[in-house]
Amino acid sequence: MKKLVLSAFTVLCLTVSCKNNQSNDASTSASGSASDSAATATSATTTSSQSNPEEKLDWKLGAQAYTFNRFTFAEAIDKIKSCGLSYVEAFPGQTIGGGIEGKMEPNMSAEKRNQILKMLQDKGVKMVSFGVTGAKDEAGWRELFQFAKDMGLENITMEPEPEFVPLVSKLCDEYGINAAIHNHPTPSRYWNPDVVIAAMKGQSKRLGACADIGHWVRSGLDPVECLKKLDGHIIQLHFKDLNEKSKDAHDVHWGQGVSNVDGVLAELKRQNFKGLFSAEYEYNWENSAPDVTASVQYFREAVQKLEK
Repeated sequence: MKKLVLSAFTVLCLTVSCKNNQSNDASTSASGSASDSAATATSATTTSSQSNPEEKLDWKLGAQAYTFNRFTFAEAIDKIKSCGLSYVEAFPGQTIGGGIEGKMEPNMSAEKRNQILKMLQDKGVKMVSFGVTGAKDEAGWRELFQFAKDMGLENITMEPEPEFVPLVSKLCDEYGINAAIHNHPTPSRYWNPDVVIAAMKGQSKRLGACADIGHWVRSGLDPVECLKKLDGHIIQLHFKDLNEKSKDAHDVHWGQGVSNVDGVLAELKRQNFKGLFSAEYEYNWENSAPDVTASVQYFREAVQKLEK
């Protein structure tokens, strides 16, 4: 009987011991899995910040679809993605493509808007801006802002007639969309930042500038000095580097021209700018994707240097 009791006690102890070991093993396994998951997440974040260092500054590097205006919007998205970019600024009038009829216009049907959003999602590119565009009356402006809201946009780039600026300002707040006044070269209305500043005065904080540094260079202006004037009011940029300071200048790979790309980036960091850079390469139209890719590489290397 004593032997039987002892044996039973021994079995009980062994059973409890095994269960404790199993529990510890499971706990260790769960802890290991959690650690592995955390390590994977950290690794993914580190990889993203290394490959897209601009994200640390809350900068979005994308492209203006006008860079690929010889192609459909769907084809432009594929080219933008091939350049290592995930953001697009669409422009009005581009043929949509990808099995979707029509052109990129604010008056397109809800069905087409949803088809475009699905296409963008499938391709891994987000549309964040639309322009350069405008309207001729309040109904047109409202249609434009509603389109931007439906598409989930942050910005509309525009060159509004002065009489529409107060309305645009009002719609910015009503729809929660930014309006970025774009500068074409002289003698266009907004070629000089002083004119943009005057237009913004007394208006919504959502009304600011779309700084096209290439067009400033074409107009004989210093991009860094122009940015300083617009400090705190820059919503997004059209990014270019040009071969010379003249109206006949053409795009070159970023860092190889006269736009002072490094100085521009340093100034934007100083201003704590947060927003979109739209690469707009208006040269070598039929095969500019390699040019954009090279420019993107330079941009990211320059951003990494800013962090040191």
